[in-house]
Amino acid sequence: MTSTGTRRLAPLRFGAQRRAGRRSPSRPMTRPRIYVETTIPSFYHTTRTTPSALARRDWTRRWFDVARHRSILLTSTAVLDELADGDYPSREAALDLLRGLPILQVTTPVADIVAAYIHNRLMPADPLGDALHLALASYNKCDFLVTWNCQHLANANKFGHLRRMNGLLGLFVPVLTTPLELLGDSDETTP
Repeated sequence: MTSTGTRRLAPLRFGAQRRAGRRSPSRPMTRPRIYVETTIPSFYHTTRTTPSALARRDWTRRWFDVARHRSILLTSTAVLDELADGDYPSREAALDLLRGLPILQVTTPVADIVAAYIHNRLMPADPLGDALHLALASYNKCDFLVTWNCQHLANANKFGHLRRMNGLLGLFVPVLTTPLELLGDSDETTP
């Protein structure tokens, strides 16, 4: 208790900080690990012409072209399968964008995490969808999962549930974000 009668909170222990998704003070600064979800190569090469699609395309291109040099970009077999299964004009270009990135594999522990997410209603019941991307990024300790899926992934309303769920599972908590948010201090009004 402080002199004003309020309780003083104890600082988080090192393990609790790591479980909460924060970097430990002793971990050297490295390039951030970023999981690139399916919507990123899709919007990078979108042929849609609506103002919102063009804006997302431009923000995605600006972010990706910088991030590929400043970050460790990773993707997964799930992303490659989703892109390859689509029937759209820029499919080959979207796949080519990810060529050369490290590919995360779907393993038994990742499948178990997906099942836990679905069982606890953190993600929709499609085991090959959003739950899989989140499980891959969490299990592989990605600092960020970058996506334009703001309904199920980059959704601030879901982050508390995700943090609790991953804490119970002993998993890292990636930041779920869009390319626009990762552009940082750049001027968003100029290309």
